[in-house]
Amino acid sequence: MSKTYTITAALPYTNGPIHIGHLSGVYIPADIYARFLRITGNDVIYICGSDEHGVPITIKAKNENKTPQEIVDRYHKNIKESFEEFGISFDNYSRTSEKIHHKTASDFFLKLHNNGSFKEITSEQYYDKEENQFLPDRFLIGTCPKCGFEESYGDQCEKCGTSHNSSDLINPKSSITGNVPSLKTTKHWFLKLDSFQEFLKKWILEENKNFWKPNVYGQCKSWLDDGLKPRAVTRDLDWGVPVPIKEAIGKVLYVWFDAPIGYISSTIEWAKKNNKSWEKYWKDEKTELVHFIGKDNIVFHCIIFPSMLKAHGDYILPKNVPANEFLNLEGSKISTSKNWAVWLPDYLKDFPEKQDVLRYVLTINAPENKDNDFTWKDFQNRNNGELVAILGNFINRVVVLTKKYYDSVIPDPNELNDVDNEVIVSVNESVKKIEKLVSQFKFRDACAEFINIARFGNKYLADEEPWKIIKVDPERVKTILFVALHISSILSIVSEPFLPFTSKKIKFILNSQDHSSKWTWENLVNDKFLISKGVTINEPELLFTRIEDSEIEYQIDKLKNNN
Repeated sequence: MSKTYTITAALPYTNGPIHIGHLSGVYIPADIYARFLRITGNDVIYICGSDEHGVPITIKAKNENKTPQEIVDRYHKNIKESFEEFGISFDNYSRTSEKIHHKTASDFFLKLHNNGSFKEITSEQYYDKEENQFLPDRFLIGTCPKCGFEESYGDQCEKCGTSHNSSDLINPKSSITGNVPSLKTTKHWFLKLDSFQEFLKKWILEENKNFWKPNVYGQCKSWLDDGLKPRAVTRDLDWGVPVPIKEAIGKVLYVWFDAPIGYISSTIEWAKKNNKSWEKYWKDEKTELVHFIGKDNIVFHCIIFPSMLKAHGDYILPKNVPANEFLNLEGSKISTSKNWAVWLPDYLKDFPEKQDVLRYVLTINAPENKDNDFTWKDFQNRNNGELVAILGNFINRVVVLTKKYYDSVIPDPNELNDVDNEVIVSVNESVKKIEKLVSQFKFRDACAEFINIARFGNKYLADEEPWKIIKVDPERVKTILFVALHISSILSIVSEPFLPFTSKKIKFILNSQDHSSKWTWENLVNDKFLISKGVTINEPELLFTRIEDSEIEYQIDKLKNNN
């Protein structure tokens, strides 16, 4: 039965391009899930957009002598175009600098303000007199109180990873001017997060215990065990969504508060473009809301944003938040500041028409339960040994043999024997396994099972040897190739969530639109033959090509030289 799903992917921050860590942790798994739900007949919206507010943007703007708007315009364009070329199938990709987002976030704040969800707190915060501005956490540098690192930020030490308050810094100074800051009184609005403690304990630790991934459950439990505290939703900054009340002039919404509301504003934007009701996807209890994020965003999406939605009162809560761990690169942590990263725009330039290769490698090696490592050598081996030698080889052999023996016309099969039936059963079982694994967010295993179907196909051809049988029993070969073409048609559909460009190629080669049966997942799981005898298929086309040692050496050298 068809269901309605709202799928969100963490809003990428517009102070740099997308890299493989982002893809592996968030955007590819979310895309697999969205594509799978669509082809299985569900009502799905896959929502994202650029996160364009916050201190790092203003810092970058100052450093480059540009306006914050110029910075976000540059990177929004870069990120959006990269996603499109890579084949991420967002239904809408918006941005938080849009008027529709400012209105949505402002209205959300006012609803919570009017129903008493905020607490006003006056405190002293660091202030740079020369710049005449308060200093948010990232505008403060000092000595870490834990490890002694002398360039720790006001909220976190980049060396030891410890989170702390700006007041904990030893010898703090302004990162703008280098001056020693003074303290100045300011008032801010805080979400009464502590008032949601009991609700969250019941909702996360009891009612949904069996749904959350262990890493998600563990982090949430740790926070709840420590006890929740009010959290500021405003800050003194001139870049962001202005706080929509008179007594907060000169203040903006804290980026952590406005960014997740970006999912809602992006949905509203999509609904207006498509003459749809956005409320169906955010307020209908029958709709399943799923957030795809990295582990650094677990608390925001499992504790803080649900508290905001609960405080508002009109919205559904997430059904699941399948957060991934982190992806390392060549044995070291990805670092954008050190340029230790594989950037998506660079990959698309260096490996044209190879989007699916990266999708495959990042899926089959995804950090679903623990941190994992991307190496260029593994990338090469996976491409050459699995995509070329297994999947590509099977499709090519089948199409070439069909052309050779039957002028590319699908033959009329004879009665299937036990071997034929056994391989069909194995393939059908794999399809059902894939369906189950994807629904459980186990995309690595699902992708491996998809490749197994091609393995079954290769073994079937190797065992049956149609190139030999043709000489003694040409009628048998008709059946063998019909079965092999049937497996190929299954691969064309099953590959769509994982390798969308490859899926299109296989469907084109097999001339899918000319077959009598609809090439749907429903027909697939009902064990129907999708292909039809007498249909002429298209010319053979290599799905994948080998990646040479020289290409890999170039990437490794580039990585080392840029670092």
